[in-house]
Amino acid sequence: MQTRFLIIGQGIAGTWLSYYLQQAGASFIVLDASNPLSSSRLAAGIINPVTGRRHVAAWMVEELHPFAWKQYNQMGRELGIKAISEKSILDFFPSAQMRQSFMQRVEEKAQYVHGRTDEAAFRDHLNYDFGFGEIKPAYTAHLEHILPAWRSHLIAKEQLREEKFETEELMLTGKGVRYRDIEAEKIIFCDGSAGADNRYFQALPYAPNKGELLTVDIPDLPAHHIYKRGMILAPLAGEGKWWIGSNYAWKFDDDQPTPQFREQAEALLKSWLKVPFSITGHFAGIRPATLERRPFVGLHPRLPQIGVFNGLGTKGCSLAPWFAKQLSSFLTTDGPLDPEASVMRFQKILTR
Repeated sequence: MQTRFLIIGQGIAGTWLSYYLQQAGASFIVLDASNPLSSSRLAAGIINPVTGRRHVAAWMVEELHPFAWKQYNQMGRELGIKAISEKSILDFFPSAQMRQSFMQRVEEKAQYVHGRTDEAAFRDHLNYDFGFGEIKPAYTAHLEHILPAWRSHLIAKEQLREEKFETEELMLTGKGVRYRDIEAEKIIFCDGSAGADNRYFQALPYAPNKGELLTVDIPDLPAHHIYKRGMILAPLAGEGKWWIGSNYAWKFDDDQPTPQFREQAEALLKSWLKVPFSITGHFAGIRPATLERRPFVGLHPRLPQIGVFNGLGTKGCSLAPWFAKQLSSFLTTDGPLDPEASVMRFQKILTR
């Protein structure tokens, strides 16, 4: 079988890249073994316009967020699903000092950060002592709908193979690559946390970290908002379905859930919620983060038939549409790549 592109992985990166390549009329095959514990399949899909304790505007937020809203909605219409919802994040202050810090940002007229005059509004649902502020607009990308719907679309078009990629079976040829019965001009690795061990790109400064979450049924909590108090409590697409997480473990022995996290999250829910809840699942996964918190996009400087789209980290749902569009244009029409994301910024270490 001959195709222009062989894409490894159908997480958020592989989904958006294949989406734009299809729009461009380029042929491709996606290989994905459907790991239910991949970071994309466990993520809450939150698109947050601010970052850090100082609530500073996220990198490229003015470009990324409007583009993501438009593109997720477009994909949702094409697939007949609810792909994205607009929310606000209610940030419940754990102390008077944190309240003061947040309100200082409001007084500075920081973008996306707002005070609230109705701080008693959630007393029937939640326990809190120091009030809350609001971050908006924020979005929830419904990955629990998007990933399986796009997968079904690709399978129906015979553009996806449900199999594990075996790196030792990849051969580089004068015209591109060969993998089993597939001959392609280029292979693009959208392999998530496996990228840190990818023999072609393992020199890149990946910083994988482990996160955990609980899925929870909370039928009586208003789903118009994302709630934050130490952890994030985010509504999923199903009515009364919620996600709470996540922690960041930079040192870890495996990718399995831990009793410590469950105890911590359950204790938070018991102290915070005034409405009934039931825990339905506990999951853990490894995020493909990077040391400099910028993605890896483009072709290997020494092996131009091999490419990468990875390192999206916790901002994957906002970064993926924008940079997948750039990469698709780069691959099909020689369009430009943002130098802050282009893998060519690591040309020296990749060509050693």
